[in-house]
Amino acid sequence: METNQNQPPMPPNHLALSIITTILCCLPAGIVSIIYASQVNSKYNAGDYEGALRASKNAKTWWIVAIVSGLVVIIGYIIFIAIVGGDAFMEAYEAEMQKVNR
Repeated sequence: METNQNQPPMPPNHLALSIITTILCCLPAGIVSIIYASQVNSKYNAGDYEGALRASKNAKTWWIVAIVSGLVVIIGYIIFIAIVGGDAFMEAYEAEMQKVNR
């Protein structure tokens, strides 16, 4: 089997970042990223450089989507806890201050 020496270098597959974002951030977008990342090597080895490049770009896009959506969820959760828990904290604090001032 002859290899094409004129083929450009293989694009990055982003598999490590895809796995990390799947575990730490956002499962659905991370899984899509892993699927695209796993296609990069096979498409490149089959001689489909354009397909490998598209899969690489898609994998990168989806792990970025996973990170951003994970951060949005975490920040939203923190804001929710601050709003809901903040009121309860202030009520308990005021009750304790009234006990102390009696």
